[in-house]
Amino acid sequence: MTEKKGRKSMAWGITGGGDRLVETFEVMKEIRRQYDEDEVDMKVYLSKAGEQVANYYKLTDDLKTTFNRVSVEVNSNSPFLVGALQRGEFEFLLIAPATSNTVAKIVVGIADTLLSNATIQALKAFVPVYIMPTDYREGMAITRLPDGHEMKLRIRKEDADNSRKLVSMEGVMVLEKTEDIFKVFKRYFGLGT
Repeated sequence: MTEKKGRKSMAWGITGGGDRLVETFEVMKEIRRQYDEDEVDMKVYLSKAGEQVANYYKLTDDLKTTFNRVSVEVNSNSPFLVGALQRGEFEFLLIAPATSNTVAKIVVGIADTLLSNATIQALKAFVPVYIMPTDYREGMAITRLPDGHEMKLRIRKEDADNSRKLVSMEGVMVLEKTEDIFKVFKRYFGLGT
């Protein structure tokens, strides 16, 4: 696929977190409607666990229908998201939602998955990274399961601490709510239609 003149791109990484996955998809679907595909290319990258959870929430077909390219992790360097980030093909990398596992790996520099590797390499190449951790604030959280039932989750202190550590990392911006994603797109691509 050749990039059209004036077209800008972003990469959206989905990890294996079910918490706020549906809400994030709804926000991204609305953003897709607001920005013409000829002006803003939105590429989706699912970790192996992200694919599993997207299937569990019955979002896989909707992702492929809504976004022109959806790729699934084969290993930490395939698909070659790192190369595209280092070549400056993307304005930014968005990881949303980001599991506590992915956040912990990023914080300590472990690059053994597609999205942890992409994040670390993006930061080395001065590409801004936006991360929306599932475990943002210590305490209790309520999430919705695919069947509509609610589930209570304990956000551990250790996981919330790692989310706070992201804030101090150069080049990383932490998003607390799905609605914050709209602001990121407005910053890079202006107002949508």
